[in-house]
Amino acid sequence: MTERQSPTTAAVYARVSSDRQDVDLSVAAQLRALRDYAQKNNYAIVRQYVDEAESGRVADRPQFRRMIDEGSSTQAPFNVILVWKFSRFTRKREHAVAFKSMLRKKGIRVVSITEHADDTPTGKLMEAIIESVDEFYSENLAQEVVRGMRESASRGFWVAPQAPYGYRKVHVQDGAKKRPVLELDPPTDAVVRRIFSLALSGTSILDITKTLNGEGIRSPDGKRWMKTSVHRLLGNEAYSGTLVWGTTAKDNTPPVRVDNAFPAIVSQREFKRVQKMLRSKAPKVTHPRRTASPYLLSGLLTCHVCGKLLSAAEAKGGRYTYYVCHSLLKRGSGDCTTPRLNAKRFERLIIDQIREHILTESNVRDLVKMVNEEMDSVIREQQERVEAADAELADIRRRMDRLWDLVEKTDLTMEEILPRIRHHLENQERLEQAADEARSILALRRASVQDVERIAAYAREMSDFLMESEVTETKAFIRSFVKEIAVRPGKAVIHYTIPTPLDNDIDGADVAEVALSRRVMKSVTRGGPGRT
Repeated sequence: MTERQSPTTAAVYARVSSDRQDVDLSVAAQLRALRDYAQKNNYAIVRQYVDEAESGRVADRPQFRRMIDEGSSTQAPFNVILVWKFSRFTRKREHAVAFKSMLRKKGIRVVSITEHADDTPTGKLMEAIIESVDEFYSENLAQEVVRGMRESASRGFWVAPQAPYGYRKVHVQDGAKKRPVLELDPPTDAVVRRIFSLALSGTSILDITKTLNGEGIRSPDGKRWMKTSVHRLLGNEAYSGTLVWGTTAKDNTPPVRVDNAFPAIVSQREFKRVQKMLRSKAPKVTHPRRTASPYLLSGLLTCHVCGKLLSAAEAKGGRYTYYVCHSLLKRGSGDCTTPRLNAKRFERLIIDQIREHILTESNVRDLVKMVNEEMDSVIREQQERVEAADAELADIRRRMDRLWDLVEKTDLTMEEILPRIRHHLENQERLEQAADEARSILALRRASVQDVERIAAYAREMSDFLMESEVTETKAFIRSFVKEIAVRPGKAVIHYTIPTPLDNDIDGADVAEVALSRRVMKSVTRGGPGRT
């Protein structure tokens, strides 16, 4: 009789990205599916980690960080991390590469129970492609959401989560939907007016802070006032009735500005006078320039002739960039025969090789299937959110009807039931917003279900997509598949991290040799035509 193998120790990780637990993808449902999978596949669950209302695009999630720290320790308590989908682990490709690599060094795998990427070279390849496509669609969805918020803000609606101190959000009818605007919130609006009046009279921020705390006036978070909170309030242009949204846009899109979008607490003239006074007292600080490295292949290139690394170097005042052997950089011409490589042309050559060797016809077809399964799953999730929200809204309406009935038929007064009515109205507003959000995502996802031709086009355009995307994301993608590139005169040898698929020109090998054309090895022109 065959003795059953000991179960593999496992951790389960579940995450939802909304604080509306009752209408988002349920943590309980994820955990139930994970436990069922573990029981059927001989896993023993020894750890459980749950992050609620945490985005998968950030790594600083409390339980996620705890799981990574424990998995990276000397005596890791588990050998496998089970997730419902890879997107629950992270939606950032660069995070997936970094954390999974760290865990693999400890012998720990991340397993999705609904996306079957097994622990083989082909399985790892498909897992990497799933994560890249998931991030691509996540970015696309984020852009659509931001575009909708920008449109609402440009029409004067307040789309930020919280109203500024001194205001409250109220919803007004806008066609078939209700949208939030700001109105004054007595008596806190009078506190804001007084803070500006004190500043205009020449009172320092420190003295304003002492005055507010001395009179027992609470700050927006219900605590004592701090200098920073007073300074932040005085710098908020909303108090002049101006709506400003999108000041931190990553694509450098100019922010939305709408004058007289809501009642002003101070005039624009008074607000500008206060800003001028604050600037005159502020220390002059020059922030360091934030620059990202533009070199995609740094750290991957080695010289086959002398064994040194190749680094990027600029010429002609930064107009040209080359990958140059360290021997040439340190000791000058003649010390190594490996040529300088035009950075942009060489990077495109390598990306084209990845496209030809990795994104092959067989992988494209497998990718179509996985993407559509993901889309179908998301559509089901959003439908469940809409149905759950509608059910709760119906329940709230019934509760409200019963309260009004009690007022009519009993001795209860409005003052006695007012707290319950407010509570129900707040829940109603929250659920209506959640249902609208789910319907928007549902419409976008339905439009995103792919066919073979669209995915094939995506694969064909991958080189352009990688050249145009963020440098960190492109680097992460390249490092998923390329371990090293050895350069010698006229040739480069690409060492892939895993064997490539069989339907390409290197027949599944993990090493590919590519010829370097004169254009890639072209040097900076000096001294006129015909001379280098």
